[in-house]
Amino acid sequence: MLTQRVGELVNRRLDHVKAYHSERHYRDYLYFARRWVKKWGKLTFSYLTTKAMEDYILERRKISAKAANREIRYLRATFNFLKRKKFIAYNPTEGIDFFPEEKTLKYIPVPEDVDKVIAVADREVQDYLLTIRDTMGRMGEVNRLTWNDVSLEQRFVVLYTRKKKGGHLTPRKVAMTQRLHEVLFRRYSERDENNPWVFWHIYFDHTGKKKTGPYRDRHKIMRTLCQKAGVQYFRFHALRHASASVLDQRGARLGDIQRILGHNNRKTTEIYLHSIGDDQREAIATLEQSPREKSHTESHIDK
Repeated sequence: MLTQRVGELVNRRLDHVKAYHSERHYRDYLYFARRWVKKWGKLTFSYLTTKAMEDYILERRKISAKAANREIRYLRATFNFLKRKKFIAYNPTEGIDFFPEEKTLKYIPVPEDVDKVIAVADREVQDYLLTIRDTMGRMGEVNRLTWNDVSLEQRFVVLYTRKKKGGHLTPRKVAMTQRLHEVLFRRYSERDENNPWVFWHIYFDHTGKKKTGPYRDRHKIMRTLCQKAGVQYFRFHALRHASASVLDQRGARLGDIQRILGHNNRKTTEIYLHSIGDDQREAIATLEQSPREKSHTESHIDK
């Protein structure tokens, strides 16, 4: 086991991620894997001691604690997988602690900024953004959406996610808004019957071969559109947060928002919303009370 080259081991993990996880997760893994292979690819696994891992993580720490912690997570998951499959006998990241990180609230665009971005996009991208916004779907879920997943008559779409444990595709139904129904009805009427996807494009693969397939990575579009609209930059995923916040502010039940978002854990939905509740508002409002009342401490001092 110790004589196997690191590059071969990393490729085994990549093959598994590609087969059982989302395309986005695979791309994230590929980003890390390329760095690992460049650094250790031709070395045997015996070189990867805990000390070697610690030295590598400390180098990544110079970038940021967040960068180092992501590296730990992906390395640990990789070695745990290889150990479970009996390709290696130990996990060299065991015992390596995560670095403390400063937690910040994610930026959630206001509805007006979302509208501005959609307004400056061409019709194809407008349709795509509106579908993400009104279904609150993940980008990968909308990318894999086919016409078999769309019911124009009953006004719902079926989104599939691999965010569940085990990596299996899990479906959930999401009701259509009237504007989404209009968009999908038009797209269905104008569709290319040779393509099953709602959103597809023609692209060239790594060999230069021309292919047709569902949307893939389109992150660069958002930076261009936000600059054009004159709003703070946000990514596709922020549309989920923005729509969930609107539902929360308008009194939708947390359980309903959770089901639409496709969250297993209620706390995940709460993190998405991170809104200020009525209890918090009432508590902070006491700061504005005009009559000055003696505090509990003051009353004891007077005595």
